[in-house]
Amino acid sequence: MADPKGFLTHPRELPARRPVDVRIRDWREVYTDFPRSALARQAARCMDCGIPFCHNGCPLGNLIPEWNDLVYRDDWRDAIERLHATNNFPEFTGRLCPAPCEAACVLGINSDPVAIKRVEVEIIDRAFAEGWVVPQPPQTRTGKRVAVVGSGPAGLAAAQQLTRAGHDVVVFERADRIGGLLRYGIPEFKMEKRHIERRIAQMRAEGTEFRTGVNVGVDITAAELRERFDAVVLAGGATAWRDLPVPGRELAGIHQAMEYLPLANRVQEGDYAAPPISAEGKHVVVIGGGDTGADCIGTALRQGAASITQLEIMPRPPESRPGAQPWPTFPTLFKMESAHEELAGQGGDRVYAVSTTEFAGDAEGRVRALRLVEVEGPGSGFRPIPGTEREIPAELVTLAMGFVGPEHGGLLADLAGQSGDAESFFDARGNVARDASYMSPLDGVFVAGDMGRGQSLIVWAIAEGRSAAAATDHYLTGRTALPTPIPPTARPLV
Repeated sequence: MADPKGFLTHPRELPARRPVDVRIRDWREVYTDFPRSALARQAARCMDCGIPFCHNGCPLGNLIPEWNDLVYRDDWRDAIERLHATNNFPEFTGRLCPAPCEAACVLGINSDPVAIKRVEVEIIDRAFAEGWVVPQPPQTRTGKRVAVVGSGPAGLAAAQQLTRAGHDVVVFERADRIGGLLRYGIPEFKMEKRHIERRIAQMRAEGTEFRTGVNVGVDITAAELRERFDAVVLAGGATAWRDLPVPGRELAGIHQAMEYLPLANRVQEGDYAAPPISAEGKHVVVIGGGDTGADCIGTALRQGAASITQLEIMPRPPESRPGAQPWPTFPTLFKMESAHEELAGQGGDRVYAVSTTEFAGDAEGRVRALRLVEVEGPGSGFRPIPGTEREIPAELVTLAMGFVGPEHGGLLADLAGQSGDAESFFDARGNVARDASYMSPLDGVFVAGDMGRGQSLIVWAIAEGRSAAAATDHYLTGRTALPTPIPPTARPLV
């Protein structure tokens, strides 16, 4: 235990965000540097509990008390070894995960939890700065070839584990760059893409091969893929987005978040001088109150929107843990993300318990307004409240309402046909079916991440990628030394 009285003497601390009026002028990450002394105090708050519920909260089973103690003792080299023992990419999770580990921290019963995410990201950032993150190529090769379809966190985790196990791994990505939603769905101000680039460099040096611009199922058929490789890992994510079929949906200026955000990221990559879809000078409405909606807000602000309104059909969440979501479950709370702070600073609005009824257009067929109504619910459904209808200006609308599952066409349609029973290839939720070893109904075809689980968190994606890699390794060699963090039936504490 780092400091037996640390949790009594030190409050929870986080690094400061750069001033709103400064950071919305650029695309750099929003946080300032965190002093080492403050970080050591946070690590000292960890109680090294007899039963560390943070382990259960984290799907990766991160050894949180161990690396907290090592940071407190200034043993950073061992800290990154313990962190990498369970997590291939802590620089991603430390920036993007909503931290179910912190929700499960024992301190959270009656106090503020340890700032686990901040300790995590400082460990990995220092490790890269010190040159401690180096390629780990395998000592022997198995001669087996594995195809990984998709280069998001699940695919990258599976690929790195399988490469280190000695297999020849090829990652196929239909986009022109590696990273999946990490690359084109996450704005630069939330995670600078240099963090992806240095991991890709490490993985290439270890022997992983990357092929971009390859739409598996179109450019290469499922049959060809299975013929050329000894095993396949499907990690294409849950990319079928939820739509909003109300009158006026066909008007110009209404876009899915994943049509809007990638273009802004491509500007940062140098592909465009200006985004083809821009919020500059427009009244923007973001439909959806989750993280993707917040990403749309931050992006629109940096593009110079005239106004921004965020709509959410659910009631405003409470600011403290509700009784129906007791510790150590992950509670639904009112969050003030950096983009929300920016929105408030620029006079924007977050509106809860409303439903969009119609989009109104102008003479040129472009959206000009959105009509909404207040609702009661959820209960047995969302019920409109008579007399609460109103109209707000909307010249750009982004739909950030989540995803319904993987895309069933192309590759998955081909694989389902090969299985002999297309219906059983998918589970009741429309995800790719799999058994206890992450294998789909097709022999040698494994499934990891959102494609098999449904839309979920980055930590679940990495954990499943690692687990599917271990199962694939066992399938190919009859044994495995790779860790298996979670069974495919595992669910979060909710």
